[in-house]
Amino acid sequence: MVVVFVLVLIVVLAVLAAVHWYVWRRLVRDVTTRGSLPRRLGTVAVVALPMLSFAALTSSRAGAPFALQQVVAWPGFLWLALLLYVTLALLVGEAVRPLLRRLLERRAQAAAPAEAPAPAPAPVPVPVPERAAAAPEEPADVAPQPAPDTPVEVSRRLFVSRVVGGAAAAAAVGTVGYGTYGVLRGPRVKRVTVPLAKIPRAVHGYRIAVVSDIHLGPILGRAHTQRIVDTINSTQPDLIAVVGDLVDGTVENLGSAAEPLARLRARHGSFFVTGNHEYFSGADAWVDHVRELGLRPLRNERVEVAAGFDLAGVDDIAGESEGQGPDFGRALGDRDRARAAVLLAHQPIVVHDAVRHGVDLQLSGHTHGGQLWPGNYLAELANPTVAGLERYGDTQLYVSRGAGAWGPPVRVGAPSDITIVELASKQA
Repeated sequence: MVVVFVLVLIVVLAVLAAVHWYVWRRLVRDVTTRGSLPRRLGTVAVVALPMLSFAALTSSRAGAPFALQQVVAWPGFLWLALLLYVTLALLVGEAVRPLLRRLLERRAQAAAPAEAPAPAPAPVPVPVPERAAAAPEEPADVAPQPAPDTPVEVSRRLFVSRVVGGAAAAAAVGTVGYGTYGVLRGPRVKRVTVPLAKIPRAVHGYRIAVVSDIHLGPILGRAHTQRIVDTINSTQPDLIAVVGDLVDGTVENLGSAAEPLARLRARHGSFFVTGNHEYFSGADAWVDHVRELGLRPLRNERVEVAAGFDLAGVDDIAGESEGQGPDFGRALGDRDRARAAVLLAHQPIVVHDAVRHGVDLQLSGHTHGGQLWPGNYLAELANPTVAGLERYGDTQLYVSRGAGAWGPPVRVGAPSDITIVELASKQA
């Protein structure tokens, strides 16, 4: 396993080095002149920014002071998003580059004088002495030397590089800027109706506010939590489900950022299950803290909601390394299967266990909907459902895109959401 990990790490580092070299070549070397200040600054940036990204990714687990984590997080994580989209834009620009050069060449030819200059008069032949005529000829096999690029060609190549590089940089900055605004603005409310056969008529229209992947950390803090709480409370739900990945950090550093959760209001209370990131941040401590804030953790257990269905929750599969993984037998084993069961489970992948245990509806998060396009295609490889509502046998699975962001505080093609799941009785 260690050998495989080292090989994968080497491949990843090699790819990242190649990508950074390509970006430096197209955005720095090709658009600046040798020895100029812009080239020196661009070179420094392409070296320093990946170092900040590495620091942002590792500072938390390395135990760095939280203030230092906050300093490196913004530039380090944003660079990862910018690197993705500037690379994609530059690759598109490779197809545009030769077309633009050809267009400029044709314009230059069209602007040339319509009439060619008159040919120069032929030189008068001069008699050559016999001795000169007998002089040996130059060897025929000497290859002609290529003519150096003319200043016009150099200028044209520089112009094309600047147009393509500038357009790629503008597209990347605009994409990341808009994606960052979407995260900092806060999630929007999404509404989904889920018909359940076992739900009694009296429960028709019951509303569960589902929020996942809040990801409090060095970037998203107390203000982010408050926006989420205000949005949820404005919908006046019957029950609130916080479906894992609340935090990226310890209670010591982020406990105050989570405090607005104490103001969540719902008729039948607020419930919480762990996500994989809780196990990177001290899951037991966070479970105790959210309990103090008024949320009820469901750790492989079930409650009977007065409205007429069972609400169960299981620990995330990341807890298996600590002996705290999901236990469907404890959560669902002895229940009355005539009652509908709604399961809170952070990762969609456990839906097959939910099917075996007769769950009617599973509520999950984890995927972020891919967060950064085209990440959704990678997420599809690891998850049965990336976002939205799908059916697996007699079980329906709803996956939220989440309310925050991991790593770069950026979402592209996967807007954050808080979902109001409205249960519909088929008897109504």
